[in-house]
Amino acid sequence: MKIAVITQYFPTSRQPWAGHSAFQTLRHLAQGSEVKVFYPEVRYPSFLTPKTASREGLDRSFRPDGIAVEWLPYPALPMISRPMNGWSSSRRLLGPVRSFQPDVILNYVVYPDGYAALRVGQTLKVPVVVTAIGSDLNRISDRLSGMLTRKTLRESAGVITVSADLGKTAVRMGARAERVHPIINGCDTSVFYPRSRDKAREELGIAPDEQAVVYAGRMDVRKGLRELIEAAVSLHGERPRMRCYLVGDGADETLLRELIAAKGAGDYIRIMPPCRTEGIARWMAASDLVTLPSYKEGCPNVVLEALASGRPMVATHVGGIPELMDDASGRLIPAMDAPALATALDETLAQPWSAEEIAGRHRRGWQDVAEDVKRLLEGVLSGPF
Repeated sequence: MKIAVITQYFPTSRQPWAGHSAFQTLRHLAQGSEVKVFYPEVRYPSFLTPKTASREGLDRSFRPDGIAVEWLPYPALPMISRPMNGWSSSRRLLGPVRSFQPDVILNYVVYPDGYAALRVGQTLKVPVVVTAIGSDLNRISDRLSGMLTRKTLRESAGVITVSADLGKTAVRMGARAERVHPIINGCDTSVFYPRSRDKAREELGIAPDEQAVVYAGRMDVRKGLRELIEAAVSLHGERPRMRCYLVGDGADETLLRELIAAKGAGDYIRIMPPCRTEGIARWMAASDLVTLPSYKEGCPNVVLEALASGRPMVATHVGGIPELMDDASGRLIPAMDAPALATALDETLAQPWSAEEIAGRHRRGWQDVAEDVKRLLEGVLSGPF
């Protein structure tokens, strides 16, 4: 089976950690199929390139884990052209994808990349399966992008969602229920497994008697990080040995640093640099608990990775998170509720947890995900589309 993958949700030379779930699935899928990624690279005019974006193109020789990638730049304007980016990128993609002669087109992120994949697939008469990751359905920036997202969901031969909850959203937006297939993410169980907490703390310089609360992800207030800071501050008097580590970077880092400073909490709430997979596993191993107090989610990798590492989670009851965990592996709380978050952190720190028991219930790997995706693609190819 020849699979063309159209997506920007994939590692690049500038962001080698990006598109983690797509990358992990595709590297296993490539073991039994011919997989090639077609990456539509947004290129802004130099005088309009945002400060947060590079004016240099991506490294064309970058091949994460040997996966074949073709980097295809197309012109765009910051913010302004987003409703047209699916159409523009499809024009750039058509020739290279046609030359590859795929049996099926797979996509990650429904708009703009999924819409571009749909246009290419309809032109080439090749079935298209799009993958919704969460934010692409939950946070749509404008009306036209929303209309094109709905069109893509309606007309694709298959729609993968990373949770059953997100599958319901896809159906509400127009996808045919029989074409929607929830496939929950996995994690690399050769990296995320119960490790020595003492060894991980020694490597990270964390004191053995600390109560370490770890968040790993984007510095984004929509991840509930204001509430996390407020909760940590409210617990500090009762738990003076508690330390809260925010691992990652992002657009709201400055705002969060200012909030931490304003609360006088710099000694026990610390923003740490982003790191790749092995580093995240080390942070999880060092933790007493991992938290994700996000406002919206699809199927967050950090929850799967923490549970596979044998660490309890404190997370919000949103999106697909309740499909991944329950009170046997942590606490679920309402979103945007700092007092509830503080209570859950306190209760979870007070309770003894068995790393082996938690990890024993959460061992879904990326090979399992790839097998589910392959079965779906084969099913699409065997029927009308």
